[in-house]
Amino acid sequence: VFFPDVERCEWLNRILKQVWPNANFYAKNLIKESIEPNIQQAMAAYKLNGFKFDRMILGTIPPRIGGVKVYDKNVSRNEIIMDLDLFYAGDCDISFALSGLRGGIKDFQIHGTVRVIMKPLISQMPLIGGLQIFFLNNPNIDFNLVGVVDLLDMPGLSDILRKIIVEQVAAIMVLPNKLPIVLSDGVPALSLKMPEPEGVLRIHVVEAKDLMKKDISVLGKGKSDPYAIISVGAQQFRTQTIDNNVNPKWDYWCEAFIHAESGQALQVVINDEDAGDDELLGRATVEISSVTKNGEIDTWLTLEQAKHGLVHLRMTWFRLSSDKGDLRQALEETQHLRVTSMSTALLTVFIDSAKNLPQARQQSQPDPYLVLSVGKKNEQTSVQMRTDAPVWEQGFTFLVGNPDNDTLQLKVIDQKTGNTIGSLTYILSALMEKKNLEIMSQPFQLQKSGPETKIIMSLSLRILKRYREQDAVATTPDKAPSSEADSVLSRTSSIRTATSHGSQSTSGLQHQQSTSDSNAAEVAALSHQGSVRKQDSRKSTTSAIMEQMSIQEEPFVVSTLNTVMMATPPRSPNLSDGGTELLRRSPSTTSSAGSAGLGRIQLTVAFSVQRQRLLVIVHKINNIPLKDPSNIPDPYVKLYLLPGRSKESKRKTNVVKDNCDPVFDTTFEYIISNAELVNSELEVTVCTQKGFFGSPVIGMQKLTLNDPDISSGQGIKAWYDLLPESKFE
Repeated sequence: VFFPDVERCEWLNRILKQVWPNANFYAKNLIKESIEPNIQQAMAAYKLNGFKFDRMILGTIPPRIGGVKVYDKNVSRNEIIMDLDLFYAGDCDISFALSGLRGGIKDFQIHGTVRVIMKPLISQMPLIGGLQIFFLNNPNIDFNLVGVVDLLDMPGLSDILRKIIVEQVAAIMVLPNKLPIVLSDGVPALSLKMPEPEGVLRIHVVEAKDLMKKDISVLGKGKSDPYAIISVGAQQFRTQTIDNNVNPKWDYWCEAFIHAESGQALQVVINDEDAGDDELLGRATVEISSVTKNGEIDTWLTLEQAKHGLVHLRMTWFRLSSDKGDLRQALEETQHLRVTSMSTALLTVFIDSAKNLPQARQQSQPDPYLVLSVGKKNEQTSVQMRTDAPVWEQGFTFLVGNPDNDTLQLKVIDQKTGNTIGSLTYILSALMEKKNLEIMSQPFQLQKSGPETKIIMSLSLRILKRYREQDAVATTPDKAPSSEADSVLSRTSSIRTATSHGSQSTSGLQHQQSTSDSNAAEVAALSHQGSVRKQDSRKSTTSAIMEQMSIQEEPFVVSTLNTVMMATPPRSPNLSDGGTELLRRSPSTTSSAGSAGLGRIQLTVAFSVQRQRLLVIVHKINNIPLKDPSNIPDPYVKLYLLPGRSKESKRKTNVVKDNCDPVFDTTFEYIISNAELVNSELEVTVCTQKGFFGSPVIGMQKLTLNDPDISSGQGIKAWYDLLPESKFE
């Protein structure tokens, strides 16, 4: 159930306004107790010491909710899951001290999709045992730094502070990190705070092609020094830098925990490494749901925010199995890859507490924290001050190369002295013999400590099992909402925000639209020839898909196609060549010229709730009237978002030369919020380069975007009559 309208969310905004003073107090404690120590540690790495928050006034303006989506499918009966489109642009006033100087944060803004999980449901008040609150993906964060930056005038200081603050928000509230809140004393912390990944995504960044040239040499010929940053929520990975190459081959592998298949996205950002500021070469985004539905994807993505460029990714989805018999297959697979850093299992650890820790100094209680290690990865709990019985209640996740050989290493360290006051080595092969491969809330004796010193923890081991179609049929998830509609946008990262290209020749070469009309017409002719040649080869595949789907009463259905992922550089994004396809129970062509006799245009319009993107696909036009056989139209399509009709919202297809039934299959993308969407219209204008009875405009149409099928994430694919321009004046 989705409510995109701000007015429909007014009840929730009223509640936020009412509770904001109390939430304000909680947020201040969170900033002081959790964020401040982490910023201190991060700043110390830059030789900047003494960071401390002095004043934290979050103001009177609460966050606003622009849309709410409540999941009612594939959800456990013991929980409620909803997504909130969150905007915060408050009147906060936060000041801090850094190296003896004072600075401040003002005009703090944040926008992103927040998931709230209410669980477990209990029979006593308040009926909900606790909350888990987190951003599915990195939110957009902006703020102004005042004071210390101006005083020191140090190059890069502002960037360092900004980077650290954004990272700390991610470390608390961006997946895989969650903000747990216990609402009932009867609910164990384990049920809310132990990590619950749904699977692991294995990512292979193979190469990139045709990147922009940023480094200009004396001879005028440029190169770039590209590297890629891969982000999945707060998890971030970086390839090596390839010097002087616009066609780099990285062959880089990494693995990411996935906690929400339906909402998370993978983002690849390619930069040119410079001695000064690194420059953007482009970015691409993939919805995780498109990989989990297919099991494996091998595809090229067109880079956004770039004049040209492609990146080649391979992604494999692994679900989690408690059957130790699956380990053999996982080991064989990693050996076959010959990549030593790949994993076969996933270990989750929940550190509850410790008892009877020894004193680190005479007549003084320790300030203990715990360091956990599996392989090369280390994690650390918070520091508990002056206690021999610390309560941490923190969860951690590790990827395991081989559970038959690997171990979990624990060290309890006193912060003041740096001394180890307890340690434990747990051999993971012992966990393989436990029921369901897990141990819950068990005490363990610490070595190098007192005889009564124990640590209470829970361990759970899961084997990585490659997704297969029979597994999808045999198993039904009891968590993590699935949104079929979001699969519509699983490949929208290959769409450029500012420009798009039509279907192109079967050679797979990407033609840039020329600024001259003659060149544009030649490119369009090649594009059209390519799309016509491809249509015949697709007919049998499409008809077979239609037969299998048994559409019957439904107006359209969303289908993920396994056969469309390409291992060669693609043409411009094409719905029938992409990761997903919208099918409507209507013919792919129309014999009607429309009510005005000007022809009809076929469009797909869909909205991604998680990514806040509007997707428009211009498929084709049929039956443009031909009055003069010697003057066949050269049609193209222009789009504008209304109201405003700004230059930034203009989108345009390539020109198809001499054609009354042009095929474009061109995809466009707009960044737009739910609240803006329901008050917007899409203006579609079909024009010709040659002129049409004295005017370049053949016909127009306006689409209202507050249709529930669009705003809820489902989407519409339909034919629309072209009407005279005078109808819209």
